[in-house]
Amino acid sequence: MSEDQITGLTPCDISDGLLNKYHIANGGYFPNLTRWSGESKRTVHGKAYTVLFAPVDDPRPAVNYIDSVPAGSVLVLALAKQLQTPFAPYVKVTQAIYGGLMSTRAQYLKARGTLVFGRVRDIQEHQNLEYPVFSYGVGSCAPKAVVKPVSINEPLEIITSDDTVHAINAGDYIIADANGVVRIPSEIALEELIAYVRKSVEADELVAEDIRKGWPAKQAQKERRAVLKNYL
Repeated sequence: MSEDQITGLTPCDISDGLLNKYHIANGGYFPNLTRWSGESKRTVHGKAYTVLFAPVDDPRPAVNYIDSVPAGSVLVLALAKQLQTPFAPYVKVTQAIYGGLMSTRAQYLKARGTLVFGRVRDIQEHQNLEYPVFSYGVGSCAPKAVVKPVSINEPLEIITSDDTVHAINAGDYIIADANGVVRIPSEIALEELIAYVRKSVEADELVAEDIRKGWPAKQAQKERRAVLKNYL
C-alpha cells in the first residue's frame, strides 16, 4: 500500500471501516496503551514486526530483534500470555522490556514507532528522539532478570480488558495516534478497506456541514451515509 492511500486517516476512521464493512466488533482496537512520545509524528502506521518476551527460564535462547527491524515497520513487543492479565496494570512483570537505546536503534533503521504491551523506561529519551512509543505503563528496571525476547515475527496473543484474546501477526497493518492503536488483519484487502474509509470520511464531512447548517443529526447521517452501501 502506498503512503498516499492512508495519509490523513486516523485509527477512528479505520475502526469505522473494520466495524461497518468487515463486522469486526471492536474495530481492530487494542485498549489501554498510552502514547509517551512522538506526538509530532501524529499518526503512526506500518506493518507489524513482532517480538515475543518469555520468562527467563524459557528453554528458547534469547534473540536479537532490534538490529533487524525493517524500515517502515511498527515494532510490536508483547509478553507471553501467562504474564498478562485482563485488569490493570495488564502485565505481571514490573520490569520495563523496552528503553531509550532500543528507540535510538529503531529510529536509525527507519521504523515508524513502537508498541509495547508491557512497560517501557527512559521516557525522556524517547521524547528527545521524537520517536513514537506506546505502552501499558512505565518502569525503571531492565528486564534481564525475569524475561527475555525469544521469537521474532510470530503471532502475539494479547489478553484484552474483556478477557478475550486477540492476536497481532507479523505483517498486520498498524495505525496509531492519540486515539489509540488499531490493527488491520493482513488477510483484509487494504485497498478495499481504504476505499470504503475514504468514502466514509467524505460522507461524515458532509454530515458535519449539514449539522452546522441546522439539519437534525440523524437526518444528515442517514442521507449522507446512504452512498456507503455501494462499498460494502
